[in-house]
Amino acid sequence: MPFHVTVLYAGLSGLLVLVLAGAVMRQRLRSGVQFGSGGVAELERAQRALGNWSEYAPLVLILMGLLEAQRTSIYLLHALGIALVLGRALHAWGLWSSPGRSFGRSAGMALTWLALLVASAVAVVVGLGLR
Repeated sequence: MPFHVTVLYAGLSGLLVLVLAGAVMRQRLRSGVQFGSGGVAELERAQRALGNWSEYAPLVLILMGLLEAQRTSIYLLHALGIALVLGRALHAWGLWSSPGRSFGRSAGMALTWLALLVASAVAVVVGLGLR
């Protein structure tokens, strides 16, 4: 069974990771810091944007793939994928644009957590055979 929806959002997530990793590399080159953050705020924020992706996106993508294998609604899967990719992009933008609270960070986390919550809840329902 092909996983067209999950593959799409995994691919978009991969492109986002390249952008985030590129931002870390740019900050490393600008600051001359080879390891860690060297106390450079811009480098720390770029690292956290990449790190935050790594903390949330893989699990949501795994859940999406498992749900897609169970023939979960394509609309729900697209909603999860959009929330994930948009949430991670907004969060990264929020971190880059402001060291403190920002719309991007707040909205990005809300969308990501919503995707994780819904995907997890649906997986539990499916796993218990209640659907």
